[in-house]
Amino acid sequence: MDKDMQEVLKKAEVLIEALPYIQKFNRKIIVVKYGGSAMSNEELQKNVIKDVTLLKLVGFKPIIVHGGGREISRWVGKVGKEAKFVNGLRVTDGETMEIAEMVLGRVNKQLVTMVQELGVKAVGLSGKDGGMIRVEKKYSDGQDIGFVGEITEVCPKILYDLLEKDFLPIVAPVGLDDGFHTYNINADDAACAVAKAVGADKLVFLTDIEGLYRDINDKSSFIPRITTSEAEEMIAGGIIGGGMLPKLGNCTSAVKNGVNKVHILDGRIPHCLLLVIFTNEFVGTMILRDEYKILTAKRLTGEYDGKNDAIY
Repeated sequence: MDKDMQEVLKKAEVLIEALPYIQKFNRKIIVVKYGGSAMSNEELQKNVIKDVTLLKLVGFKPIIVHGGGREISRWVGKVGKEAKFVNGLRVTDGETMEIAEMVLGRVNKQLVTMVQELGVKAVGLSGKDGGMIRVEKKYSDGQDIGFVGEITEVCPKILYDLLEKDFLPIVAPVGLDDGFHTYNINADDAACAVAKAVGADKLVFLTDIEGLYRDINDKSSFIPRITTSEAEEMIAGGIIGGGMLPKLGNCTSAVKNGVNKVHILDGRIPHCLLLVIFTNEFVGTMILRDEYKILTAKRLTGEYDGKNDAIY
């Protein structure tokens, strides 16, 4: 067998390896939170959009929830304002809110265009559309930080309608309060709330780090899998801090509220999204239900009957 034919067969093997995963997740909803370096780097951006588009074309039902923090800060600077943050939350006065909504809308339509260039129908919307995301004013340690919203409700009907009509929804994290005032929303919070509301099978965070560490300065302390109880123990014990603290809180909340699995991936790795869905490779950190430990023990002792295989 010549070398060229061996290469062709290797490609065929890759496709066959993906088949059981395609069957398992066919018609399942996957929410992808997209932001960080994967959004600011043009090549990585194209890879992410290609990956999500592929998921759509093979029968998945992906929803993208995107951020835009770096771009917002850039435009805030352009108008002579200084970006201010309190506990990681952007202080958002009226002018900054206008800039944020403008930038997020621009980013949203760019993503829509990229998806449609690949032959998939996409619809860009914000949490204001169809009354999808309702919020109340958020405070940081009692401090008023302006038009920053705490999500109180997600009405998923518009998302279900779009998925049913074979569109790929792309959501910008902006919402309305009961007085119909516009609020900026943390994109991680929005992705988590959307995933819970639509009953997503997976929620994937594309971030700027490899995943979760017990000690961020010790690469050998990397955690490929963790249950919700273990994650909560790490949070309570002060092991997790910084920007990972609210992200991990969102992950555990999602799993406890019906999302089967949550993944924290390094969006700087090309096609990491495909690796975590179509292979058995451990990429990033996976957050699972507590039942995972019980099922693993039963598998090792031969007691596992396969009835709860959806957890894996």
